[in-house]
Amino acid sequence: MTQDIQFQIECLAAELTEMLMTEYGWSIHRALDELYSSSTFAKLNDPDCGLYYQGAVYLFQFLKTEIETGKVA
Repeated sequence: MTQDIQFQIECLAAELTEMLMTEYGWSIHRALDELYSSSTFAKLNDPDCGLYYQGAVYLFQFLKTEIETGKVA
């Protein structure tokens, strides 16, 4: 994975963490735990999936569905 891709993933992770905290009222620790243990984040970390090109709002919809239903969209 290139440094550029890693940087994009880290920026998206920061945005997604903030969105989780706002949406669910979670602490930063809880939000990070949920994000890092999600299938959505695993796919985001796979450069072959190309999710790192998507915006945080788009990715948040996948993450929110996964959290609320237990299924990856």
